[in-house]
Amino acid sequence: MSSLSRELVFLILQFLEEEKFKETVHRLEQESGFYFNMRYFEEMVTNGEWDEVEKYLSGFTKVDDNRYSMKIFFEIRKQKYLEALDKRDRAKAVEILVKDLKVFAAFNEELFKEITQLLTLENFRDNEQLSKYGDTKSARGIMLGELKKLIEANPLFRDKLQFPTLKNSRLRTLINQSLNWQHQLCKNPRPNPDIKTLFVDHSCGQPNGARAPSPVTSSLMGGVPKSGGFPPIAGHGPFQPTPAALPSTLSGWMAHPSASAHPSASAGPLGLAPNNPAAIIKRPRTPPANNLGIDYQTADSEHVLKRPRPFGLSDEVNLPINIMPITYTSQNHGQNSYSSDDLPKNPVMALNQGSAVKSMDFHPVQQILLLVGTNMGDVMVWELGSRERIAWKNFKVWDLNARSRALQASLSNDYTASVNRVAWSPDGTLFGVAYSKHIMHIYSYNGGDDIRNHLEMDAHNGNVNDLAFAYPNKQLVVVTCGDDRTIRVWDAIVGTRLFNLVGHDAPVYSVCPHHKENIQFIFSTATDGKIKAWLYDNTGSRVDYDAPGHSSTTMAYSADGTRLFSCGTNKEGESHLVEWNETEGAVKRNYNGLAKRSVGVVKFDTTKNRFLAAGDEFMIKFWDMDNNNLLTSIDAEGGLPASPCIRFNKEGTLLAVSTNDNSIKILANSDGMRLLRTVESRTFDASRAASAAVVKAPAIGNFPPANATVGTSIDNQTAPAAPMVGMNSDNRSLVDVKPKIQDESVEKSRIWKLTEINEPSQCRSLRLPDSLTAMRVSRLIFTNSGGAILALASNAVHKLWKWQRNDRNLTGKATASVLPQLWQPSSGILMTNDISDTNPEDAVPCFALSKNDSYVMSASGGKISLFNMMTFKTMTTFMAPPPAATFLAFHPQDNNIIAIGMEDSSIQIYNVRVDEVKTKLKGHQKRITGLAFSHSLNVLVSSGADSQLCVWSTDAWEKQASKFLQIPTGRAVSSLADTHSSLIFAVMSSHGHYAYSEIVSQISINIFSMGDFVIKAPDIHSTKLLRVYPLVIAAHPSEPDQFALGLTDGGIHVFEPLESEGKWGTSPPVENGAGPSTASGAAGSEQAQR
Repeated sequence: MSSLSRELVFLILQFLEEEKFKETVHRLEQESGFYFNMRYFEEMVTNGEWDEVEKYLSGFTKVDDNRYSMKIFFEIRKQKYLEALDKRDRAKAVEILVKDLKVFAAFNEELFKEITQLLTLENFRDNEQLSKYGDTKSARGIMLGELKKLIEANPLFRDKLQFPTLKNSRLRTLINQSLNWQHQLCKNPRPNPDIKTLFVDHSCGQPNGARAPSPVTSSLMGGVPKSGGFPPIAGHGPFQPTPAALPSTLSGWMAHPSASAHPSASAGPLGLAPNNPAAIIKRPRTPPANNLGIDYQTADSEHVLKRPRPFGLSDEVNLPINIMPITYTSQNHGQNSYSSDDLPKNPVMALNQGSAVKSMDFHPVQQILLLVGTNMGDVMVWELGSRERIAWKNFKVWDLNARSRALQASLSNDYTASVNRVAWSPDGTLFGVAYSKHIMHIYSYNGGDDIRNHLEMDAHNGNVNDLAFAYPNKQLVVVTCGDDRTIRVWDAIVGTRLFNLVGHDAPVYSVCPHHKENIQFIFSTATDGKIKAWLYDNTGSRVDYDAPGHSSTTMAYSADGTRLFSCGTNKEGESHLVEWNETEGAVKRNYNGLAKRSVGVVKFDTTKNRFLAAGDEFMIKFWDMDNNNLLTSIDAEGGLPASPCIRFNKEGTLLAVSTNDNSIKILANSDGMRLLRTVESRTFDASRAASAAVVKAPAIGNFPPANATVGTSIDNQTAPAAPMVGMNSDNRSLVDVKPKIQDESVEKSRIWKLTEINEPSQCRSLRLPDSLTAMRVSRLIFTNSGGAILALASNAVHKLWKWQRNDRNLTGKATASVLPQLWQPSSGILMTNDISDTNPEDAVPCFALSKNDSYVMSASGGKISLFNMMTFKTMTTFMAPPPAATFLAFHPQDNNIIAIGMEDSSIQIYNVRVDEVKTKLKGHQKRITGLAFSHSLNVLVSSGADSQLCVWSTDAWEKQASKFLQIPTGRAVSSLADTHSSLIFAVMSSHGHYAYSEIVSQISINIFSMGDFVIKAPDIHSTKLLRVYPLVIAAHPSEPDQFALGLTDGGIHVFEPLESEGKWGTSPPVENGAGPSTASGAAGSEQAQR
């Protein structure tokens, strides 16, 4: 809710209080959550109205919001419980214990047991801690003092305990000022206006005695049947001096001044759209000299009341088209003949994309061409008739030296970027790509696979969140917006920046250029829910509005440009799909049917001037534009993410939708299916066929693509349109991988055969589906139950994948054979860490799960946070840097003991219960990069940025062993080592007999026997991979041969040995004198000695 809307609530609260609507006052306080009335709260507590106390509190906080809230509810329920015991009403006490107090057992089981034992006492005061409990009145007084302290300390009540200072009857005053303003604008103002209603704008009668249709009154008495009334209008008087001329203003969006019709003034906020659809700017004329009145301007008057510079522009025109359009003549339906059967609801094909779809756009002329951008930065054009990817570009900065230092620094740390938006120009000869890192690309498209670099620009500092083409002044421009809170307008032909529009206070989320007659303008929306409108100049925004629900919003017009819609989702997961009344700048229609708590931002589109569609709740939902209620919904035969990306073609006959397995489904109606059949039957010319034959696929790493069908070997999968290529982007055949013997100076009986894995077919692997923003994976862990994976990204946001128990996965545990689900609670909130003053990209994140998977401790360079894994809510934060925590691990036998690796290279053994550091372990020279407890060996293994592994006894907390890891002999250092330090990460296998370790600079995964630090097997490495590489590694808690990797592109892969292998590593050859492979190195040695 905007600040003005919030202030309006306070004005209403003041009015209700003055009019003695006491119950309504407190109900509004609770429902709005803006003002916590401590006096009213004290009265309820003193009177023991416990149900009303909790009901009132529920408007401001819930039990599990934070530790303060939990303590507040606990004290109230405990007091209610003790009072029932004091009255000897044991049945009531038991009811309170079961219904109200049991919820706290999960947080402090011992305390709950102690409370339960009070039932066994004749008098609960026999309990030592309650021996000083007095009578009910004094006990409530003591508790009330404690509650007030907790409420004042609770951050959720911040700025809600003081009512703003207002003059008496402030709302009445504003209404009278509005009436004065309306009266001042009357064409023939009367000296004593007869005001009878507030429901319509005031207008004085005509000179001939005819009455205006909306009579208004000067006396507001009786408007509310209570004492007090409004002050008379003369008190604020239309009969006081006023400036002779009225400043120009933007009231609504459309309308030119007219000599015959006077524009009406609205008492509401400035509008978004026109009274007259034929124009955009409305300028109230100067009132007559004999019409005296007061110019009541708001605090924003100077910003808003600017005379816009008119444009002498013709209607929007299209440039010549050099592409022969593919057309299909369908029936010409009248608007009233549309039905839900006209919607494209039938799946006709699936396009194997390979990475998560971020944005799509159909070609405006050739409607079977689909432009797609992905989270890997890839951009491609699909031809739906042939189901081929006919053109493709991966993310690459064309001229890095010419780019900004900020972009160069960002790419030096992580040479990846996600596509945020792709869009065709109106004639389809160009298309633009907005990336997550600073830049925008514009490509020229000449048909077939002919894509050429056109313009590369440092568009914004940070994310370029959106772009759109427009034609102001017959000049093709591209409008962009970004995290730097600006909107910029660029010449799309030469790349010159034409305008820099500044005024948003938060990152700008989307832009929507449009025109009405000869006036061109731009809508922009920001992540704080603000909507602004701009002309093509540098004089500031013309309108400042709030999106419904204060959401990140996208705006779009119907195809004929006459109706404006928006759809957005706020941080709480509330989504709003609305139509705007452009005349009044208010919501005209709110469409029902979106989820109360959406996962991700809901995306929508319009078609045929008749229908709306949105991706929500793993479905596609459709609305008739003229009906608030949901028309229909489809799941497209399943496989959709929670908030899929959707896009109609121009005629609305085809609909593209993203899927969970990183593919695209194409849906069609009957006209769309005929269009595709017509295209499929066409004969392609020789040049077109030749160009399609040489289309190259994007570089595919050694890890399988995200949309890979799960199986024992990915070689068995259906190949994409183009052959798989190596990590260095060449398409030469990959050589067979030959096993080699690790060169270690140990006795032959203890030498294991080292297997290098370079091919996906050498192990079973699975990439987890991800519909959220892709950011590099900073930390990764399996839950202790083994049924889920938790990841922490570089933007301090956590992601959780859960495997469901079903016929394909009877155990419900993590496996590389079944796709899991990216999970979020119904609230739609994300677990986000406190971030220090440093850049999140530079912070060292860490986290650890509690033994029962109910809580996660986490940090991203700032304070350590405690999250509830079921609700994703933050329970508390503690231990601010410096030094910052860089790794966390719970003790396997005692959840109160946490090992905290620090930035200063020490390891702190921290006791949560007593809030103190038990001991400090010192042995590393650089920051701690990993910690893992062995369940069976009673040791703690630590890894550091010094490339050292240390083993510590958990009994005496003494170092037992250490080893510096080095790059294996004979392997050259990858060029990647020039830009990435030799970080290592280590995790223990579930049986504690060996550890997985990773050297980032070499991108090498080693498995060590814990008995003697001998490399067991395998050595998984990918030195050819440049753009994407693993950063973190995690071991399954109960499957010792399963582990997961987190990559720089945000991808997460799960690895298992092939079923034929059963476990990592193979038996040593006979000539080495080794026996059969066993579970550990030590066991292997004993076998050989026999």
